[in-house]
Amino acid sequence: MAAFHLRSISLPSRSHPLAVNIEEQLGKLRASQYSSIGHKLSGLKNLFESVDDFLQLSFAQQTISNERQSQSIENAMNGSLELLDICDTTRDLFSQMKECLQELELSLRRRKVTDSSFTVEVDAYMVSRKKLNKAICKCLRNLKKKEKNCTTATLDNNSNLENMITMLRGVQEISLVVFESILSFISQPKVKSSSSGWFVIPKLLQSKRVSCEVEIEVNEVEKIDAELLILKSSKDIKVSQLQNLLKELEAFESSIKEAEEDLECVYRRLVKTRVSLLNILNH
Repeated sequence: MAAFHLRSISLPSRSHPLAVNIEEQLGKLRASQYSSIGHKLSGLKNLFESVDDFLQLSFAQQTISNERQSQSIENAMNGSLELLDICDTTRDLFSQMKECLQELELSLRRRKVTDSSFTVEVDAYMVSRKKLNKAICKCLRNLKKKEKNCTTATLDNNSNLENMITMLRGVQEISLVVFESILSFISQPKVKSSSSGWFVIPKLLQSKRVSCEVEIEVNEVEKIDAELLILKSSKDIKVSQLQNLLKELEAFESSIKEAEEDLECVYRRLVKTRVSLLNILNH
């Protein structure tokens, strides 16, 4: 998972309440490293809603309009477009993950109880997951690069423009980290085989600092992959094992679907924010 080591924003003591609210929401997202995906996406939805409300303020619109030719405004516009692209890509990757699970569930339900091997079903799923994982890793590498280019340096508190740009940079930076974090949730873990022939999934994310609820969610991908490989290597597969696996797949698919719906909400708010910026610059 991505670490939330972000610098805080320095806003003037007489900041507008909406600006203070945005800073508080940024602080909550920084502190949500071990929170669930739903909690993080809910935080992003609220954050962008507050940003759009801020952009409706007359002094904010005047500040942006007066500085429309500045490099800072251009960077802010580019940043909003990047976040739209990243959110759209993340939403698509979650959709593909859901399709992988649905195809696996369907093939397992069609499977005859007398069949003794999971080889075909598991191999087909792993091929799909491997292809998806390449796309996820590519997206994660791009996010890492963007994070390095996105800094939230403290600027002059006497300038409305600089304070506003600092705030927008902070929003972009935390958004990149959140997207990286939720993509890491569906990335494929490395699988190693022990000397006994059982497959072991490294528990890279387990920590005393992680709550039980979050630990279960984080390890769900690893747990399912491990169970599939274990059943594939088993000579005698019980009906109860197959039923339990299907229940776990259905539950995991449901959580992926919820995240997909949350991403859709985040995307709509990102579109709204970008439209607000474009309207300000075009008037």
